[in-house]
Amino acid sequence: MTVSADNTPRLVLTSGEPAGVGPDIVLMAAQRNWPAELLYVGDVELLTARAAELGLDTELIPFTTGDDPAPHRAGQLHYIHVPLAESVVAGQLNTANAGYVLATLNLAAELCRVGDAHAMVTAPVQKSVINEAGIPFSGHTEFLAQAFDTPEVVMLLAAGDLRVALATTHLPLAEVPSAVTRESLTSTLQILARELTSKWGIEVPRITVLGLNPHAGEGGHLGSEEIDIIAPTLEALRAMGLELLGPLPADTAFNDEIRAVTDAYLAMYHDQGLPVLKYAGFGEAVNVTLGLPILRTSVDHGTALTLAGTGKARSGSLEAAIDLTVRMVEQRLRGRAA
Repeated sequence: MTVSADNTPRLVLTSGEPAGVGPDIVLMAAQRNWPAELLYVGDVELLTARAAELGLDTELIPFTTGDDPAPHRAGQLHYIHVPLAESVVAGQLNTANAGYVLATLNLAAELCRVGDAHAMVTAPVQKSVINEAGIPFSGHTEFLAQAFDTPEVVMLLAAGDLRVALATTHLPLAEVPSAVTRESLTSTLQILARELTSKWGIEVPRITVLGLNPHAGEGGHLGSEEIDIIAPTLEALRAMGLELLGPLPADTAFNDEIRAVTDAYLAMYHDQGLPVLKYAGFGEAVNVTLGLPILRTSVDHGTALTLAGTGKARSGSLEAAIDLTVRMVEQRLRGRAA
């Protein structure tokens, strides 16, 4: 891993869908100082054009391999040029550039893999346009799991001290029950517990697990998954030393009393836990992929095509992601030094 003398990390940034707000928020985040080097991978002409649209005076500096990372200076941004297939109009999707989006992800991942960057921070992508280009793609989490041959990864969103992980990610609701198995829950909870320790420094993580059904199954009257799958899995993991609460009804599990004894929640599906988290901190939350051999974070929002190039986009979630990533890199470096 390339580390400067003062342990300054290097974070590689992707701007996601080029017609969306990704380029905007990358440029906005670059307008302040950071205790890490920010390295943009993407089309430099896209960033130059978007900076002009937004009125952001940004010095774009070519990346030189072998240089030690240095803290980011406001108004500057290092880059590695990845050319677009076709020019971009803000707000207008173009399937011709779907391959470009994946090329930036692959390059960012490779920089982390070989040790030229400590972590990657991703702006939002437009799944639909990638699929319409004939490329199967269900999200960053699944893409990176495949890229690193790591089938067991966990998606977690964090807003301050509220953390919500997912037992299943981007699945149609009808497919969720069959995807919630003892094996998958065991793996997910072990990854979650391990990375709450390694990334957040929580020595004995306390995890609250939600039920799948309304009222957590109401004793079997509203579904049997809690009795047949979730509760036995939690019991077995408690015997292994994990501190777990649940399965609890999702509609009451986020009250103040339970939150006070919870380091992270595990929701059974995407729209069970994330509406609560996004209500609590939308625009400031961070998406973290757990289980990968690299650190990866992202924003909590989509491409917001109608805001691209208007100056109305907000960079709070990307800045929160950068901030959290810096702290997780520092936690990892402390762990290695111990």
